[in-house]
Amino acid sequence: MDAQQILDQANDAITVRRVFGEPIERDGVTVVPVAVVFGGGGGGTGQGPSGESGWGSGYGVHARPAGVFVIRDGQVKFEPAVDVSRIAITALLLGAFVFLRRGRKRRRR
Repeated sequence: MDAQQILDQANDAITVRRVFGEPIERDGVTVVPVAVVFGGGGGGTGQGPSGESGWGSGYGVHARPAGVFVIRDGQVKFEPAVDVSRIAITALLLGAFVFLRRGRKRRRR
């Protein structure tokens, strides 16, 4: 696989099709899934001590649900996705920060 093929695959992976899913229609209501998608990539060439040369490249894509657009009676409403894991991790980190900060203040006295 050459560098152009890898770049073409990365371009295909980060497209509007990944951000907006296929609309779903039921009983006059249309729902369009939405995601947050981002990615990055890189590559390079080099030469070894014996004169051999080579190249390499790669990319990564991250996607997570953002919510849905609900279209009903000509009105559009965005319903955000709730990421319970992110809320829980944030709460744990905040709790740990408060706990450690209180411990430092007690030791100083």
